[in-house]
Amino acid sequence: MSIDRRELLKLGALGMSSLGLAALSAGVAANPASDAPPATPARAAKPLDILILGGTGLTGPHQVRYALERGHRVTIFNRGRKQREWPGHVEQLLGDREKNDYASIADAVAKGRRWDVCIDNPSSVPAWIRDAAKVVKGRVGTYMMISSLSAYADNATRGQDETAPVATFDGDPLKETMASLRADMNKYSGLKAATEAETRKHFGERSTILRPGLIVGPGDETDRFTYWPLRLRRGGEVLCPGDGRDPVRIIDARDLGEWMIRLAEQGTHGVFNAFGPDYELDMAALLYGVRASTTQGATLTFVPADFLAAQNVTPWGDMPAWVPNAGDSVGFHTRSNRKAVAAGLTFRSIADTVSATLAWYDALPEERRKAGPRAGIKPEREAEVLAAWKAKSRG
Repeated sequence: MSIDRRELLKLGALGMSSLGLAALSAGVAANPASDAPPATPARAAKPLDILILGGTGLTGPHQVRYALERGHRVTIFNRGRKQREWPGHVEQLLGDREKNDYASIADAVAKGRRWDVCIDNPSSVPAWIRDAAKVVKGRVGTYMMISSLSAYADNATRGQDETAPVATFDGDPLKETMASLRADMNKYSGLKAATEAETRKHFGERSTILRPGLIVGPGDETDRFTYWPLRLRRGGEVLCPGDGRDPVRIIDARDLGEWMIRLAEQGTHGVFNAFGPDYELDMAALLYGVRASTTQGATLTFVPADFLAAQNVTPWGDMPAWVPNAGDSVGFHTRSNRKAVAAGLTFRSIADTVSATLAWYDALPEERRKAGPRAGIKPEREAEVLAAWKAKSRG
C-alpha cells in the first residue's frame, strides 16, 4: 500500500501543519495552557527587534514566549482574534493579510521602525509575501518563513535533502488567494514552492526558509498527533498501522519555534528541512514511546497496510502521522534533516511532547473534549476493523 501525492494533498497532508491553522481555519479558541519550556533559557547576547506575522497559531506562541525569555523585543501582527497572555510586553499591530491590510505596519515604518527579523508563519500564497514585502522590505534584516515538506516535487526517492526539486504551479501563482487554496488543496504544493520563490525574489540571501513536516505538541488544534496519546491513554486494544517499521518524522512546535529564534540570533540564512528526531524513528517506536508515557496498559495491534487499504482505513487521516513506506511515498518520511541539526535544531523527548500535549488537551473547554479528537479513526470503526482482522487471521 502506498499513498500518492494527490491523496496526500487531499488529506491536507503537510499543508495544515505549516499553516498551524492560522490561515486555513478561523475562530478556533486559543488556550493559554502552560506549554512553555520547563527551564528559563539564557538571555541572548544581543537583544533583537522581532516582527512576527501571525503569532497566535500553533508555532507562533512558542516563538513569542521563547523570544521574550531570551530578552528580545517582540511585535506581532495579526487580526487580533486570539488574545493570549504573554510573560512580558508584546506589541500588537492589527491587520488582515487576506485583505492586504498592512496599514499598522506601514504606520510604524513611517515613524522609522525597523526590525532585525520578520518571521512569517502563515504565508501559503505568494501574494502574501509580495504584499508584505511592499511594506517591510528594507526595514527588516532577515525574512524567515515557514514553508512545508509538501513544497517538494515528489516523495518517490529516499533520503533527499534540501537540494531536491520543488513543485511547479500551472498558471499565475500571484493570482491565487487563500480562498482559492482552501477550495482546492491540490494547489498547496505548487503554491508553497512559489511562495518560497517569492520570498527569495524580495529578500534574496537574507531569507530563511523552513520546511517542516507534521508539527505536533501543545496547541495543535488538528489533533493529528494528539489522537495517539489520547487513544493509548484510553487503553484497550489499539489499531496500529502497518508492521510498525514505516518511518515517521514529526517536530514539536516548541522545538520549531525556539529554533527559529536561535536562527535569527545567529543570522543564519538558507533552506532547511525542519523535522525530527535526529535518529531513525518508526511507527512502532513512536507508539510504544507514547504508551510508555501513559498508564492504561494499552495493547498495540499492528495490521498490514494492504488489509487497512481494503478496509478503507486511510493513512494520515484514520491513522494520523502514518504514511506507508512504499511506492510513491517512500521518500515522504525519509528526507534528510542533517542540515537543520547542524544549524542547531534540537528535539524534546517523545515523553515530553506527549505529556505537554495531554496537559494542553485536558485544559480545553469541556465541549471541545467531549467531541473527541478531530483526527483519527472513530472508536466504533476501529473496533470493526480489529474484529475483521481477527476473523481473517483465524480463517
